[in-house]
Amino acid sequence: MNEEMEKNMVVKNGGKEVQLFYCNETEELARKIAAQSGSIHLNAINWRKFADGFPNLFISNAHGIRGQHVAFLASFSSPAVIFEQLSIIYALPRMFISSFTLVLPFFPTGSFERMEEEGDVATAFTLARILSNIPLSRGGPTSLVIFDIHALQERFYFGDSVLPYFESGIPLLKERLTQLPDSGNIMIAFPDDGAWKRFNKLLQCYPMVVCTKVREGDQRFVRIKEGDPAGRHVVIVDDLVQSGGTLIECQKALAAAGAAKISAYVTHGVFPKSSWKRFQHDNGGGAEHGFAYFWITDSCPLTADAVKDKDPFEILSLAGPIAAALQV
Repeated sequence: MNEEMEKNMVVKNGGKEVQLFYCNETEELARKIAAQSGSIHLNAINWRKFADGFPNLFISNAHGIRGQHVAFLASFSSPAVIFEQLSIIYALPRMFISSFTLVLPFFPTGSFERMEEEGDVATAFTLARILSNIPLSRGGPTSLVIFDIHALQERFYFGDSVLPYFESGIPLLKERLTQLPDSGNIMIAFPDDGAWKRFNKLLQCYPMVVCTKVREGDQRFVRIKEGDPAGRHVVIVDDLVQSGGTLIECQKALAAAGAAKISAYVTHGVFPKSSWKRFQHDNGGGAEHGFAYFWITDSCPLTADAVKDKDPFEILSLAGPIAAALQV
């Protein structure tokens, strides 16, 4: 690499220049990421379709990105959008770029990694294999940035031709908690042992409650396994939420045990079929009537847009952590 090319890739403050592409869903997040650093430059893709509905894609500035550090901000919100994004993800490393980083904040098949009987298909492993076969760039394997992957063992699903870089949204939560008027009365609750295993080491500065799911007949309930939430502002922490049933059961158990206020944080607000509406304020007041705050990140852009400015939701943006990850 000649001296002029190196100069073009290095920012005056010592960081590297990154050419960031994005899909339609992640445009707002991409703009926030670019606003974090003068070294991150947005690049457009023309997401056209042929008459039969298949992608007709065009990467702008294809010649201009040669020798550059390139990243793509993806959102695999549904199977319908995965194919067109994979087409871009497989194309970019072959354009003589210096390095390639794929930012996939939410690994969507993460909760489907189990094979409990013959015939089950572990789609998390399938998606990991697809991403592990991204072509090498001139700089080597693709760096893959994922936040709070659902099961820790999934990091071993990826092959040697991709470099998984696992991040967490928990630091964003911790910063937000310090801003609350009752920050000295916070207690963290985990809805099950899995959430405790994922996050307890990141939240050791707070007292904790661990809940567990129990079955009574055909119904499942959440019970407190250890810890006393009485009089506390309890924040339930988990990696993702779908229908929200477990969070609601956890909230009921904590309220019954005397929690003064209850909030929730999940990194990935999936909320299929607008299930987030279950958590809108009912004006009841008190821990038994719902959540004081419900924090999610913008890892699922469609959800973040839907709940924007709707109580009790607050969006903690991943823009800062992603911008930092692009400089690694």
